[in-house]
Amino acid sequence: MKLRVLGCSGGIGGELRTTALLIDDDILIDAGTGIGELTLDEMKKVRHIFLTHTHLDHIACLPLMVDSMFPHIVEPMMIRSHASAIEVLKKHIFNWAIWPDFASLPTTDNPVMRYEPLRMGDVCTLGGRSFEMMPVNHIVPTVGYRVECASGVVAFSGDTTSNDTFWEELNKRSRLDVLIVEVAFKESFRELSLKSRHYCPSLLAEDLKKLRHRPQIFLTHNKPGEEELIFSQCRELITDRELQRLSSGLVIEI
Repeated sequence: MKLRVLGCSGGIGGELRTTALLIDDDILIDAGTGIGELTLDEMKKVRHIFLTHTHLDHIACLPLMVDSMFPHIVEPMMIRSHASAIEVLKKHIFNWAIWPDFASLPTTDNPVMRYEPLRMGDVCTLGGRSFEMMPVNHIVPTVGYRVECASGVVAFSGDTTSNDTFWEELNKRSRLDVLIVEVAFKESFRELSLKSRHYCPSLLAEDLKKLRHRPQIFLTHNKPGEEELIFSQCRELITDRELQRLSSGLVIEI
């Protein structure tokens, strides 16, 4: 299994792109501005999108991508997330006022996209890769994902702050090779991290103590311009684990 980072920033500016992770060539986790890195031919291969939540930096390019696929529809693109996220998309995005309802175009029997709500703990298996939603702690309903194939396991926290649920679920499983975890704010913004339910270095350091596995750890979702500071603060506070910065264009082989 190959994971390609299309975008992983907490904002935009210059070459920065927001969260979108491509699994092999047919599955996306989140649909931020990183999708713009795909060619039209690459977009045509994407058949499944798993969303962590509906904040704009994680869904911004979903409507545009679906629209781009409209002339090329062969079978519907599957949009999967928890039920509340799907309701937000229906009510606030694909509502004809903001964007056309591509779940009914060109027809309800043959739309460009279909929704499939998942419940916590559901496992969706696609071509030998299993996707499991895991609960996290963000300001809106949000999930992380654990993705497993025959050769390994990668987990993605989505957006979150201090919690027990995500770490407990990971610890229940016997394997974790790669962990992609957010750390949005620098340490001086700890109070803002708690209010907006994101990690800062000290909050992440506290939660990583809960994880029994020893995966490769990649830090993501830094606020633009703060990347080096956030990473250096994490390295100062998290001394018992090897940390790496996630970056657009990175390919991780699992």
